[in-house]
Amino acid sequence: MASLLNMVSVSPTTFSTTRTTRTSTTFSLQPRLLQSPSSVSFNSRWRFSVRAAETDANEAVKSQAPDKAPGKDGSSFNQLLGIKGAAQETNKWKIRLQLTKPVTWPPLVWGVVCGAAASGNFHWTFEDVAKSILCMLMSGPFLTGYTQTMNDWYDREIDAINEPYRPIPSGVITENEVITQIWVLLLGGLTIAGILDIWAGHDFPIVFYLAVGGSLLSYIYSAPPLKLKQNGWIGNFALGASYISLPWWAGQALFGTLTPDIVVLTILYSIAGLGIAIVNDFKSIEGDRALGLQSLPVAFGAETAKWICVGAIDITQLSVAGYLLGAGKPYYALALVGLIIPQVIFQFKYFLKDPVKYDVKYQASAQPFLVLGLLVTALATSH
Repeated sequence: MASLLNMVSVSPTTFSTTRTTRTSTTFSLQPRLLQSPSSVSFNSRWRFSVRAAETDANEAVKSQAPDKAPGKDGSSFNQLLGIKGAAQETNKWKIRLQLTKPVTWPPLVWGVVCGAAASGNFHWTFEDVAKSILCMLMSGPFLTGYTQTMNDWYDREIDAINEPYRPIPSGVITENEVITQIWVLLLGGLTIAGILDIWAGHDFPIVFYLAVGGSLLSYIYSAPPLKLKQNGWIGNFALGASYISLPWWAGQALFGTLTPDIVVLTILYSIAGLGIAIVNDFKSIEGDRALGLQSLPVAFGAETAKWICVGAIDITQLSVAGYLLGAGKPYYALALVGLIIPQVIFQFKYFLKDPVKYDVKYQASAQPFLVLGLLVTALATSH
């Protein structure tokens, strides 16, 4: 569902005073056939427009892609995962995969696992395993892929400053191809959600509505006029909720009942997701500042923002451990504390030392312990 985790360090950018033009592209869902190269349409009574207008100032930016791009030194493996250090690629399907950022899928997939565990009704039968795999496909490749592709589309001006070698700003994939990919992934994810509701025998299509809600949240996170990511607090919390709460809710609703106490607990847990989202903001300070996005590193400075980041992650998990202890589940609380300790160690070893240089190492080292803590919490709430 929606949409965490790709990074790159930034370097000076050259601005050009070349002649500017103003262009706009519209993608609409309306009851008429394809009108122009910049629009794709399907029969529907709803109209959904993705409109991108570039200002004269932004179009005057000439990114130095050859100088900044990893080029021959880039990694093909990083390219497939959609993370920094990616090699330049011409294969269109590899580029499409890169836009979906597969490295961001595991937290969503794991969220489904946690929700299924929290339901208390998952059994290791062929049917339950098949349902869970289909739910993981919906949450990860389809709806997270939709979110990441759309986010790259709306971030193309920022990426032209921070990551000019990425597929969209470098021009290796066309606007029509990107927009088509956004819609194929979105409609595919919503279709799977509907299938899951029918398969589970739901009277109310809760998985479908969760998918719709998550997709809408992803859209307003990236797209104007709301563009939640312009505000560091609101945007990062929305991102955290998408990565923790929504897939958990889908997994639990698929196999059991989504209860109000679980909704509250997972929303609070999403504050830790806010901290994780801040990690990704450090790589984009230059572009965010140039385009007026108030990410927390821009608003508070890198030194303060990195402490807000680790504070949100650690305090949230310690609070959940306290909740489990108060609920009479001391062993689960102790297990969660044991998983918090290595995260703190890696924060001091990597992230607090240099959040830009060591962002990938920190997340690769610390996040497995955070997601294991989610499973511990899910198991605790299922008993």
